[in-house]
Amino acid sequence: MTGWGLLSQPPRTFVNEAATRKILIDTAMERAGWNVGDGPQYSAWGEFHIELPEGRNQYVDYCLMHNGQVYAVVEAKRINRGTEEAREQARQYAHNIQAYCQPNGPMPFIFYTNGHDLYFWDEEGGYPPRKIKSGNYPTPDDLQFMMWKKNNQTSMAETEINTDIAGRYYQIEAIRAVNERFEMNKYREALLVMATGTGKTRTATALVDVMQKSNWAKRILFLVDRRALRDQAFSAYKEHLHEPSMYPKPEDNKFPLDRRVYVQTYHTMLHVIQKQENYVSPFFFDLIIMDEAHRSLFNTFKEIIDYFDGLKVGLTATPKDKVHASSYELFNCSSEMPTHEYPYEQAVSDGFLNDYEVLNVRTGVQIDGLKGEELTEEQKESLMLQGIDPDDIDYEGKDLEKHFTNKDTNRKILMELMDNGIMDDSGTTPGKTIVFCATQKHAASMMELLDQMYPHYNGRLGAVITSNVERVHGKGGLLDQFKNHEFPRIAFSVDMLDTGIDVHEIVNLVFAKPVRSWIKFWQMIGRGTRILEADPAARKSWCREKNKFLIIDCWENFEFHKVNPKASSDKATMALPVRLFKARLKRLEASLDTGDLDTAVKMRDKLREQVKTLPENSVVVRDNASTLHKVSSDVFWEGLF
Repeated sequence: MTGWGLLSQPPRTFVNEAATRKILIDTAMERAGWNVGDGPQYSAWGEFHIELPEGRNQYVDYCLMHNGQVYAVVEAKRINRGTEEAREQARQYAHNIQAYCQPNGPMPFIFYTNGHDLYFWDEEGGYPPRKIKSGNYPTPDDLQFMMWKKNNQTSMAETEINTDIAGRYYQIEAIRAVNERFEMNKYREALLVMATGTGKTRTATALVDVMQKSNWAKRILFLVDRRALRDQAFSAYKEHLHEPSMYPKPEDNKFPLDRRVYVQTYHTMLHVIQKQENYVSPFFFDLIIMDEAHRSLFNTFKEIIDYFDGLKVGLTATPKDKVHASSYELFNCSSEMPTHEYPYEQAVSDGFLNDYEVLNVRTGVQIDGLKGEELTEEQKESLMLQGIDPDDIDYEGKDLEKHFTNKDTNRKILMELMDNGIMDDSGTTPGKTIVFCATQKHAASMMELLDQMYPHYNGRLGAVITSNVERVHGKGGLLDQFKNHEFPRIAFSVDMLDTGIDVHEIVNLVFAKPVRSWIKFWQMIGRGTRILEADPAARKSWCREKNKFLIIDCWENFEFHKVNPKASSDKATMALPVRLFKARLKRLEASLDTGDLDTAVKMRDKLREQVKTLPENSVVVRDNASTLHKVSSDVFWEGLF
């Protein structure tokens, strides 16, 4: 089968409902583990007969069965018919089956489809129909649990919150706000805006505990954007939920289907749903929690959210007026109206976070950078093919690496840290510090210079902690040493420690690079906001007191961001392949306008090839299968001009 998958079938194949069912619907059901055929011996019972009063009869296209009972009806229409035509018909089938076939049995769930567009309707549960964008069906086990859950749910609002997990007043308010939104208001998405360091993961863990106790959720997916954050969240869930059935475990070499709590990175989960080595249905997870929810808007991460049908909770530390408009839309919230908010200023006022002071360091470096909008179309296309967003090039001049590795500049930065940074009780050694570096080479040069300038620390004062360095993760790794041991004190990091890392003892942050993303800048500041343990006896020997932290800004980042507008543009969030497609389309139109037929043909062929190589299991592709079907023929492309 080619990359087109089912779309490679010629249009004439889909002329009637029977062909649509055989080629598309039967195949999708069988992929989900259903045994399709006519009669009670099949789990997906085709042409299911309903005997109505007065000798009338109805025949349901499919009934999905469990132990002799109908758990779901599926009404099918041929591919060139709209799915809305099937909606009321499917609803009547479900009601008639309960009334005349299983009066003491459950009200069936409702599916209706034209082979490409699939809709699911839990009418009895109080939800309107919703599109299953991948077109994939639940497995028999999924459907069985969905029915059990519907019949055994209790009130989340009346389920006690474990205050040993999350007992602060705003954490309890956040959990109850989500409970109310899901249970009473029937929304399926929620967005929590909580300042970094106020316990988003603990709040999420306590929410999971409530939803599991009340039978609203069994399988949980917690998504993060890097391995270090995965390991951190994994430990939190394991500690607070005492949950042995978790993923991943060291022995896991493929995605298991028998766990209750899954903690994984966006990249890994995207691979899981696209490859489908073990079939994972859209109904597999009951609750999906996305840490730093705004990241799901970038590139293809939104595909994970669109694929799974479970309830969704987004977590972000970005202040509500800076949260991207698309984040509110993604979680079905009005603009600047998250489900619950606990801002940084309130947390500082309540004594739950530390405030900061800023030391501006003038290094004398002036950069005449290259702006993304100054690139030619060919340069932009070349960058996009390399996975580089041209809009991110707002300061990377060709001499930038030279400035970052300039010894005089870096020496001044280190001297400012050692002279003016917050020290430990000795007054001579800096407390835990992150130096945000621009590149691996920059971090290495800073580390080398530190050892040269302060040799009496025997090479233990600092360490390069990046994803490219060996033995960073795991017990005894560099990250573990930085978090839990006295040395190293200074971490030279490139991206890895910018977000999500929880080290309460950090007292210095050094911005040795420009940061032009307001969201990322605020997250980086959040690395220093955490307060120490309330019990002085539980505090680490190298950090007994902390009432503030220091930011050393070497690149005028604060000056840049104080005039930064709200994150209201969608431009930066458009996936690179989409932008590449639009760039080629724009060149095609321009070539036709100028009569440059050779370039027009070249762009048309590139566009066609890009469409043909779309991944078959991509939820975006499946969601737009009807549209893509129209452009699958030679006639469409040859007829463009």
